[in-house]
Amino acid sequence: MASVKKFQVTFDCAEPERLARFWCEVLGYVVPPPPEGFATWDDYHRSLPSDHQVKWFACVDPSGVGPRLLFQRVPEGKVVKNRVHLDVRAGTGLVGEERLATLEAECARLVALGAVHERTLYADEENESCIVMRDIEGNEFCLD
Repeated sequence: MASVKKFQVTFDCAEPERLARFWCEVLGYVVPPPPEGFATWDDYHRSLPSDHQVKWFACVDPSGVGPRLLFQRVPEGKVVKNRVHLDVRAGTGLVGEERLATLEAECARLVALGAVHERTLYADEENESCIVMRDIEGNEFCLD
């Protein structure tokens, strides 16, 4: 059996383009170019039948290493905690006060983008500090 080399992370959401652009800012991702023959994504979406317009939006890692993120519009709102969430690895390799200061600075940057600081989990005997946050549609993620 072949092993999977690439995967996409899909978010159900209310506003696909807005959420995609938020995560582009968080992760340093970019919006991929529109399909051939279209100058913009708006042009592409307008070319679709009305029942398919602006139901999804994507962003990609410009280096090609990270997974593609797809944001698709769904009719229902978020009602419970996510069963899967992203860990944004802002403090990799750092420990103690240096790690906490780095996470807090990244938290401040993301709050300015519209994220919400949920709580800070401070280091203990087993784990380093991390910060639990919510994106602009209430999806949980961690600064780790």
